[in-house]
Amino acid sequence: MKRMAEPTTTVERPRTAEQARILDPLVRTHLRWGWWSLFAYLLMGILLETLHGFKVNFYLDVTHSTRRLMWTLSHAHGTLLGLMNLGLAASLHELRFTARGRTAASRCLVGASVLLPAGFFAGGAFCYDGDPGLGILLVPVGALLLLVSVFLTARAAGR
Repeated sequence: MKRMAEPTTTVERPRTAEQARILDPLVRTHLRWGWWSLFAYLLMGILLETLHGFKVNFYLDVTHSTRRLMWTLSHAHGTLLGLMNLGLAASLHELRFTARGRTAASRCLVGASVLLPAGFFAGGAFCYDGDPGLGILLVPVGALLLLVSVFLTARAAGR
């Protein structure tokens, strides 16, 4: 009697350390966040340069200098955080995180990647007499998350 083949699973087991690193869900998460963040914020930079190039008053007028500053900060922080996600993805397997520290550093970096640029953007979208809008309140929360993520990663690097 012929024996039926065992059903195969949908997840391949890694054969090498390199394959294990690539299949790690956190590595994949930060690779996705990093590359998509870079795409989005570089696109935003091109849009800001276009507004500048066409001398759009909504962006360049002296009364809108707060908007220009906030949106530039959003673009710069978003791009930097995209690179930081790629850096974490590249170094996750080299660092000696605790199980909880690894997850916390990852979640804090993703949270910072959303809150910091979004806070600057929202602060510039709704300005009041030269002051940024209430969206700017997201920035300190994002900065705190970033600080925690960097601290946990630096501590793991020192082990």
